[in-house]
Amino acid sequence: MAFFTTSGTFIMLIERHANMRIEKRIFGNEGAVLLVIDHLVADPERLVRKAARRPFDLRSNYFPGPRTRAPAMYSPFLESVLNPLLPEHFGMQPGRFKFSMCHYSLVATPPQELKFLQRVPHIDSTGSDGLATVHYLFHGHWGGTAFYRHRQTGFESIDDGRREAYFRQLEAESQGADAPAPGYINGDTALFEQTAKADAVFNRMLVYRRNSLHSACIENHDIPPPDPIVGRLSINSFIDVM
Repeated sequence: MAFFTTSGTFIMLIERHANMRIEKRIFGNEGAVLLVIDHLVADPERLVRKAARRPFDLRSNYFPGPRTRAPAMYSPFLESVLNPLLPEHFGMQPGRFKFSMCHYSLVATPPQELKFLQRVPHIDSTGSDGLATVHYLFHGHWGGTAFYRHRQTGFESIDDGRREAYFRQLEAESQGADAPAPGYINGDTALFEQTAKADAVFNRMLVYRRNSLHSACIENHDIPPPDPIVGRLSINSFIDVM
């Protein structure tokens, strides 16, 4: 469904799937919450076609591939879906959503080109109330998302109180014998233990706190192409509730 504003601007409406299913998972020693929402939108293929018509010309120092902005109506759609779930699942009060990011994303960087911080699990912020979502919009075997525990510190999430100690230890490990070789992390390593994993299913969305250590599950021998039709397309969002 779509409509035009009085100025003639095309607006893409996004509707929830009639058979949306929500599963709550608890993982790790810290009891982190992961929401797995299947059958999220009514017409996911339209989101894919929309992505195919956009230039993926945004880059960052952390995400291993190109990005472009998601449709304008995607963020209010997420607010309508997630707001009622916040008290029960995350202990947060509903409110207006502030999006520091809401982008289509394509993992596509060759393993040998990854920087150190792209070879280990990462956090998206240290705030305990910040949420992240990843909405899988690809068919096939390009891998889901996994969560990790840092072996030396035991940390599974990094808040402001842990930040300095964690990154100081990680910097030392980046120079040590167990430093990861170029490539994506996808399971246990000498530095990190995998605590949970959610498979990628077309039109599935994951919701989790942004300070949880996590990483995409990418096979180093089979890197997705930078193509929204056949590659590892997702919509990734960072949310703060105001």
